[in-house]
Amino acid sequence: MVAFLKGFFQKFMAKLFAKKGSVKLGLYGPPNGGKSTLANRICKDWLGEEFTKVSKIAHETREIKLKENIIIKNSDGKELAFNVVDTPGIATKIDYEDFIKAGMKKTVAKRRAKEATKGVIESIKWLDDMEAVVVVLDSTQDPYSQVNITTIGNLAARKIPVLIAGNKIDLKKSSIKKIKSAFPQYNIIGISAKHGNNIEELYNELFRLVK
Repeated sequence: MVAFLKGFFQKFMAKLFAKKGSVKLGLYGPPNGGKSTLANRICKDWLGEEFTKVSKIAHETREIKLKENIIIKNSDGKELAFNVVDTPGIATKIDYEDFIKAGMKKTVAKRRAKEATKGVIESIKWLDDMEAVVVVLDSTQDPYSQVNITTIGNLAARKIPVLIAGNKIDLKKSSIKKIKSAFPQYNIIGISAKHGNNIEELYNELFRLVK
């Protein structure tokens, strides 16, 4: 009940204080795809500061995080204001034993799994508030997963504009071609949120996404 009230309050405050004219942009996708890294990249590029904590262990982000009124410019010098929403990674199953394998104690692992499960529920609830979404996928992983197909299917059902960012193109196993084969109906761009590869192109695509 406390978690529900907290989520409701966050959404209420986000609507109350959102800057007029700002586009609510959600970063969605599976755990460890690079959503928070991309959120940090956007904030460092346009605000000069990082937004959130990242980790190699899945489900570091377990609560919705909102950064308001980020003014982004495209290559033509046009400006657009975004309220960026970094969401917990979507997963069909969260097992506390996976966190134990990552080096956590059992009590900590169970708490993290519980928080992560609540985070997934909140991510799905927030879909109804999104005006545009960047689905961040790890381009070294198989894109034909139940999570990816379900997430993108939910976005399509809600008719929310979608841009797919194939992240981690700096890694050898990266394959944007596989992502394009999996979701040919969507605009897909390969990026490295960590190193900034193709980020300017991503910003240009955001303008086309919300036109």
